[in-house]
Amino acid sequence: MTNPFDDTTATFRVLVNDLQQHSLWPSFADVPNGWLVMYGPGGRQECLDFVSRSWTDMTPRTVAELAAS
Repeated sequence: MTNPFDDTTATFRVLVNDLQQHSLWPSFADVPNGWLVMYGPGGRQECLDFVSRSWTDMTPRTVAELAAS
């Protein structure tokens, strides 16, 4: 059995949680509680490209808010 996250031929979605963290998620799998679909479905590389463009600051939202205050 192969890891579904590594399948270059599968369809994925990009999920985002309330801390603005992103996750590549196989489209066949249910979206976990606390996560929302931000992009997709699309190919693996297409979704990874979206993550690269949209998640430019890896700092969790709450930490960034504390630093700004």
